[in-house]
Amino acid sequence: MADVTPWLELGSVAAGAGGLGYAKVRAPRVYWSLIGFPATWGRFTWTYRSTMEVCGLTVQPSSLRAFMTRNVARREVRPVPPKVRRVRGTSTGLRVSLRLPAGLEPADVAASSERLRHAWGVRSVTVAETKPGCIELRMTGYDVLRRVRLPRSAQSRDLVVPVALREDGSVFERDYRKVPHALTLGANQSGKSMYQRNLIKGLARLPVGLVGIDCKRGVEQTRYAPRLSALVITPDDAARLLDVLVAEMEDRFDLLAKHGASDLWELPDDARPVPLVVLVDEVAELFLVTSKKEEERRDRSVMQMVRLGQMARAVGIFLEVCGQRFGSDLGRGATALRAQLTGRVVHRVNDKQTAEMGLGDIAPDAVMAVTTIAPDRPGVAVAGDTSGGWSRIRTPESSSEDVVAVCRQFADLTPDLPFLAPFRPTARPAPAPVPLVKPLPVTE
Repeated sequence: MADVTPWLELGSVAAGAGGLGYAKVRAPRVYWSLIGFPATWGRFTWTYRSTMEVCGLTVQPSSLRAFMTRNVARREVRPVPPKVRRVRGTSTGLRVSLRLPAGLEPADVAASSERLRHAWGVRSVTVAETKPGCIELRMTGYDVLRRVRLPRSAQSRDLVVPVALREDGSVFERDYRKVPHALTLGANQSGKSMYQRNLIKGLARLPVGLVGIDCKRGVEQTRYAPRLSALVITPDDAARLLDVLVAEMEDRFDLLAKHGASDLWELPDDARPVPLVVLVDEVAELFLVTSKKEEERRDRSVMQMVRLGQMARAVGIFLEVCGQRFGSDLGRGATALRAQLTGRVVHRVNDKQTAEMGLGDIAPDAVMAVTTIAPDRPGVAVAGDTSGGWSRIRTPESSSEDVVAVCRQFADLTPDLPFLAPFRPTARPAPAPVPLVKPLPVTE
């Protein structure tokens, strides 16, 4: 009888290789933990110094260090790379803490991130400054944005809403206390509506008032009416609503002056008004005019939005502006409004000018990243901040039915605001069915 042991061993090896190949595609976290992380750690350890030298991330040693190396250690004096202080693995990649030598800054390392990514065979490398003189290399071992699932620990709290996942595996959160106003741009089928759904889904769970401005006849926000304190669907109604919001802002400032407070959070709980988040969908509709008569309405609406952007943060009124495109050609006030919207999220757009208007003034390097977003990856966007940093994010899929269910579940959190009573959303009556066959006239 022939010995079958070699065949069994060969079958076991093939089954193991097949299992690893399956895990690499279907369970990348498992594959990274078993194979990717040890291999990347070893490659990083063995090639760190040579990689830093090739990338130009080394400096000449001090005179004392050069003297000690040459005369005491009897070794060749070589350029000094950043000192590795800590290496730790995560479920998505590798985190390396570095101490920069004199002469290097975080921007130098960030400029070589693509070279480092290819040298160590990882998906991406981003640089984050932890404190002066120290940075952290955040390596991602696989495409985290391929299948986005927010961790269970990512829950809405205070005024912080987890919305998307960054390419380094961390959660992208919309923090209204830190970034009160934001601008979200994206073309059709780019994932902009998905981003807004996740935002409303998270805000619906918080004790805040939601104000909807949807000038596309309410096709997007009408379904969320159970959780909205106000909803307008025409530019004329939006102009009246913005006037009411500005009047409420002024009343809240009078309340702050009465209590000697500088912002809403210094007020006592029993006197603190509820925070308001104003959701503006398709902002370009507020700028467009078809006649000379509408220009006055447009200018007043834009002026009121600019006033809210300038002062409303202190009284707990926040702007969330969305649109397909945004440019100076929209008319007067577009650039002034953009300057007040510090948070920027730009999905795939149809023209470079929109990408430049969204990110060019705060993160110029991110404009090129927006233009490379593939059409077959909806939900992928570039998020920038006023510090000049930016990151790729992707929003998890969320159906409108799920968001509607959450709005109905937390409808009891909708605050009763008398000043918004004229704009409360109401259920629209269903249209009468159209007969398929015209009825014959009745004759006596």
